Amino acid sequence: MATHLDLQEQEQLDQLKHFWKQYGNLITWTLILALGAFAAWNGWQQWQRKQAVEASALFDEVERAALAGDADRAQRAFADIKERYPRTTYAAQAGLLAASTLQAKGKDEAGRGALQWVAEQAKQEEYKALARLRLAGLLIDAGSHDEALKLLENMPPAFEGLAADRRGDALMAKGDKAGAQAQYEKAYEAIPESQDLRQLVLAKLTALGAPPAPEAAASAVR
Repeated sequence: MATHLDLQEQEQLDQLKHFWKQYGNLITWTLILALGAFAAWNGWQQWQRKQAVEASALFDEVERAALAGDADRAQRAFADIKERYPRTTYAAQAGLLAASTLQAKGKDEAGRGALQWVAEQAKQEEYKALARLRLAGLLIDAGSHDEALKLLENMPPAFEGLAADRRGDALMAKGDKAGAQAQYEKAYEAIPESQDLRQLVLAKLTALGAPPAPEAAASAVR
């Protein structure tokens, strides 16, 4: 004769069987998907780490070439890293470093090409902005003032002071002194007092006969 406890256990077992029959497939597939997602995420993390290590090794090659003043070697290493690991921070850093090395050796076209790649393809906005600033300076030196101004449009807020200074240089080179003064004034207000560039901007404004008023300068510092 079944006891009350036996009947209670049987009822619970029947309820469990009914529940599993109704939701068992859903639970199983949910677990499979969750485990699959975890495995995929873990695999992605491992792949990312592998990419970073390999990209770091190529960046080191660019750095060694730059220290040795070997522009051709720096260019080759940069070509490798941008082809194989274009989404990494190392690729953008390598482009900026390779550009400096190439320009120092008189390979201006190749240097501009490296900066152009970073400006257009880097995944990090700060490196894209730095490349645009440097490329704009080269364009100004080459007399392509309008192209430089276009390149400096819609810069990230953190780079606006630097961009305004560079726009002032482009406008000054075009003979637009009023436009250059306006940009230099914007740069003076945006660049922190601790940065040496602010004093250079002040010198440019002074040369234009428009140094900031003392109260304006104090306000900019605050």
